[in-house]
Amino acid sequence: MSATEARNYISRFGPALALMGVIYFFSAQPDLNSGLGTIDLVGRKIIHATEYGLLFGLWWRAFDWRWPAAAAVIAVAWAVSDEIHQLSVHGRHGSPVDVLIDSTGVLIAYLLIRWRRQGA
Repeated sequence: MSATEARNYISRFGPALALMGVIYFFSAQPDLNSGLGTIDLVGRKIIHATEYGLLFGLWWRAFDWRWPAAAAVIAVAWAVSDEIHQLSVHGRHGSPVDVLIDSTGVLIAYLLIRWRRQGA
């Protein structure tokens, strides 16, 4: 593999892999609660949906805007693995509801990207 090809792969797949690393890092934190009650809860759910929508978009981009289903499978699989990972982190818990929220973010991102690309 040439240096140019390596840079191409890194520029395509690096952002998605980096975001997966960031998600894993924050999932390993024992407590992310800000103490703001409902505002904190709703805010974290919005952030969850957004980060998984972004992850989906980065994978779809990495696949050169082909195979949105593969990008969705990767993002949702990472959401499932994130919740399983949280089961082993003190002070955290895994939740199927969070996977549903993350999957909703993937669906919203798909619709927004598709709508934007059709209008371009």
